[in-house]
Amino acid sequence: MIDRLRAWRPDWFGPPAARLQAIHVCTAAGDPMESVDAIEAIAGSGLRGDRYATNRGHWHAVESCPVTLITVPELQRASQRRGGPIEPGEHRRNLVVSGWYRMPRQSGFLFIEDAVLKIGRPRPPCGYLNQLTGDNLARALGLDSGICLDVVRSGTLRTGARVTWHARAPA
Repeated sequence: MIDRLRAWRPDWFGPPAARLQAIHVCTAAGDPMESVDAIEAIAGSGLRGDRYATNRGHWHAVESCPVTLITVPELQRASQRRGGPIEPGEHRRNLVVSGWYRMPRQSGFLFIEDAVLKIGRPRPPCGYLNQLTGDNLARALGLDSGICLDVVRSGTLRTGARVTWHARAPA
């Protein structure tokens, strides 16, 4: 129970540590997601070569989201609702984090190695996801669909890296 409460309100307990489980990118809207072990996060842009950093994603300016993140438990709950596994990258989120029950929903910053990402709004899936998967994965993800992040300090992200939440921006 304490771990669930910590995930919902990390500011009550100090920043919990999590791990970057997976990184997924693709070059253009609709292309298959590619798993990578490391990638450069570029301040003010996104992940090097990813569709959202190069303005080749399926989005419009009002809903832009440079980097997306989802947790392993959120994917597990969505898999249960779907009635089958979600394949790596099929969820179309860039970063997958283990160690949190749910992503902190309040404002703050994620520190991943030397990169810093600002937590934005929740990122509900759109119907385009269903077109790509051929089923109703958007509904299965529902409220467990992850969040948007903005890169505020560039750095290299690597799978296995420690991820910490902080209420304040880096000095």
